[in-house]
Amino acid sequence: MKSFLSFIAIAFIIILASSCANIIPPSGGPRDSLPPHLVTALPKDSAVNVTAKNITLTFDEFVEVKEVQTNLIFNPVPKNTPNVDYKLRNVTIKLRDSLEPNTTYSLDFGDAIKDVNEGNPAKNFTYVFSTGKSIANGTFSGKVVLAETGKIDSTLIVVLHRNLNDTAVVKDRIRYYTRLDGKGNFRLKNIEPGTYGAFALPNGYSKKYDDTTSLFAFLNNPLVIADTTSAVVFYAYQEQKKNPASPVQNNNSDATPGKLGGLKPGAKEDKRLRYTVRLENGQQDLLNNKIQIDFVRKLYSFDSTKILLTDTFNRPVTNYKVTLDTTKKAVFITYNNWRQETNYRILLIKDAVADTNNVTLSKNDTIQFVTKKEADYGSFRLRFNNLDFTRNPVLQFVSGDKVLQAVPLTSREFYRKLFIPGDYELNVLYDTNKNGVWDAGNYKEKRQPEIVIELKQKFTVKANWDNETDNIVLDQ
Repeated sequence: MKSFLSFIAIAFIIILASSCANIIPPSGGPRDSLPPHLVTALPKDSAVNVTAKNITLTFDEFVEVKEVQTNLIFNPVPKNTPNVDYKLRNVTIKLRDSLEPNTTYSLDFGDAIKDVNEGNPAKNFTYVFSTGKSIANGTFSGKVVLAETGKIDSTLIVVLHRNLNDTAVVKDRIRYYTRLDGKGNFRLKNIEPGTYGAFALPNGYSKKYDDTTSLFAFLNNPLVIADTTSAVVFYAYQEQKKNPASPVQNNNSDATPGKLGGLKPGAKEDKRLRYTVRLENGQQDLLNNKIQIDFVRKLYSFDSTKILLTDTFNRPVTNYKVTLDTTKKAVFITYNNWRQETNYRILLIKDAVADTNNVTLSKNDTIQFVTKKEADYGSFRLRFNNLDFTRNPVLQFVSGDKVLQAVPLTSREFYRKLFIPGDYELNVLYDTNKNGVWDAGNYKEKRQPEIVIELKQKFTVKANWDNETDNIVLDQ
């Protein structure tokens, strides 16, 4: 009996110890969805005449600080980033720079402060204090738009410089900055009143405009900050495009003989002069007045009279033109009067072309194709409500990041009887210099980029269908 009681006592002690070591929260109940809430701050939030360089923020639950380097915005921008730490319910900030007199400071943590249990962020939590007698109330808001496309790049930032020299954005540390939201909007608060240079640029480490291939935007005139400052729109552009990387040459291509790109391993080099013709499934687009023939090597000699466009009975077609491209690797046949559903032939005489080794075609050749029918296309009509014709509007048809067509608009209505079916994004370019293409800005010359307005909807053109859209309103 005594040994049995001893066993019971030992088992009770083990269970008790185990329960003390593993505190299990009660199951069930609603999930905690509330963000951490600030209970106290030392110095208190929005305090004035502050001299302390250590700040303690106390929340109503256990918190952690995540990705502080990415999230925290400290304005005015310090020389040295403050040290931020956390423990239990407290977040501590140790400032590493001397505080400027009569200056309002703000620490915007973004979504860095989260509760420990569920990771709920204290969204855009901001702490403000002043070394002077009052909190500065200067505000600045607006939007940043990509000038070339009308789209948004929310990774950009807006910065303010005290120095109004043109070189400040290249050489100097910024005074204030803020992020964009997902719609390209921004808002800077607690700015000291005064006059600033305002810019938009990528959120790089240096936060300087030192690369003309980077996105950049500027205001033509200095910005005067007061308690209420009018909202602005920045139009960001790349002054120079980045050169695409050169394709890597593969010396071990496994392409079969007769195809462009190489030979099977061990095969002899194919010295024949080969070509390909750019046709869509053997059909010629009625809206394309050119046929392109691509050769595998540069051409040394070229005789346009020996490249003939004929009907299906080999009767010559009139008023076409044969030209050699500037690369000397392509021949264009230009013809402006294709008839629908009609068979054509291109006759290539053997010695019409020759490469630099004087290699010609191996024999006379015939390329046969047929033109598409009008039912393969759809008509397309657009009617605009608020075009500003004084700004030279140009309608752009866009696929991906490529402008497929650009058509100057001279009336509220655009109409095409034959249009290639598909899904399109449409933009309106305000073409300042009337050259038909978008032009970048130039900061040195204080020239803003041309502006593109993105139409928010996609447009679908169906084959053999009258496609119409009315009352298109541009977001000016």
